[in-house]
Amino acid sequence: MRAADADRDAVAERLATALAEGRLDLEEYDLRLSSAMRAATLGQLEPLTADLPLRQEARSPEPPASDAGSGDASPWREWFDEWRSWLGGAVIMVAIWGGTSLLNGEPQAFWPVLPLGIWAAILIAGLFWPQHDGCGGKSG
Repeated sequence: MRAADADRDAVAERLATALAEGRLDLEEYDLRLSSAMRAATLGQLEPLTADLPLRQEARSPEPPASDAGSGDASPWREWFDEWRSWLGGAVIMVAIWGGTSLLNGEPQAFWPVLPLGIWAAILIAGLFWPQHDGCGGKSG
């Protein structure tokens, strides 16, 4: 039977997992991955993962389980992480503004206030009008 792109992608994903787990070295991974991308039939794909254990992701969902134990803290943690990203963006934008002001020899208009203000307004609005999975929001 002919292999579809999805079949080749699934094999590539299993090979990447095996590489991350240390089951394959980089040379073996490259060899198997290139063979998977050239495979025309399912019969050519099967031997590439035959010696690997079944998917590890299905057996060990520990990271999501630890987040689930935190209960209602997860949405707040996500919100604070978004603010941490905002702060990182603020530092970068202010540094760019400061650098251009120094190069020009005088303070320039403080342009970071516009993107940072819009970004902050979006974050605050997300607190009052949270997005849900079915409405285009993030799925957790």
